[in-house]
Amino acid sequence: MENLRKHKNSLILKEYGSNIQKLVDHIKTVSDKDKRTASAYTLVELMKQLNPQLKSESDQKLWDDLYIMSDFELDVDAPFPMPEKELLGKKPQKVGYPVGEVKFKHYGRNIEKLIEKAIEIEDDEEQEAAIIYIGQLMRSFHSTWNRENFDDGIILDDIKTLSKGKLHIDLDKVKENGLFETNTRRDFKLPSNTEMESNAPRPRYGNGFKKRNGGGNHKKRRN
Repeated sequence: MENLRKHKNSLILKEYGSNIQKLVDHIKTVSDKDKRTASAYTLVELMKQLNPQLKSESDQKLWDDLYIMSDFELDVDAPFPMPEKELLGKKPQKVGYPVGEVKFKHYGRNIEKLIEKAIEIEDDEEQEAAIIYIGQLMRSFHSTWNRENFDDGIILDDIKTLSKGKLHIDLDKVKENGLFETNTRRDFKLPSNTEMESNAPRPRYGNGFKKRNGGGNHKKRRN
């Protein structure tokens, strides 16, 4: 009983259990390095089988855990280098927050980044396609934030403001063609007429294929 309590206290990573820890301790005692390496590979696969949730983890994470359970004393030819012991338990660095205030919070910073990228586009057609794509996103965000007071002119004014007047598209063109509607094309590069015709769906059996009625009967063609 005392030995069991002592072994429980010696567990380094408790999520793997005492049996895995015992195997790690045993592998450390194997004198032949090739056998020690082969045993380590087998143990990593066993760790995956005993812990199905680890299958989604990278193999490097499993090998790091193996090194940690060996107290960084396992000398094997592993596919990944042994992590530095000093990094264990070290506090992670603080994640820096973006500098600068978001001008329109209901759009978010990503819209501002997209507008910055659109400004850099030199081709006029591609830039217009980018404006349409951004306008569709902004319209969906704006309608969620304020459903009653909404107009495409508001979206265009906001695009002008965020781009400092460098992005522009005709408001009448937007309204007439419904360019900011979410069911319109969202690609940055607009396809040519030839591409649209070539991508159009074609009848499977030619012009003379038969259609089925709701009841499953065939209509006869007249002579």
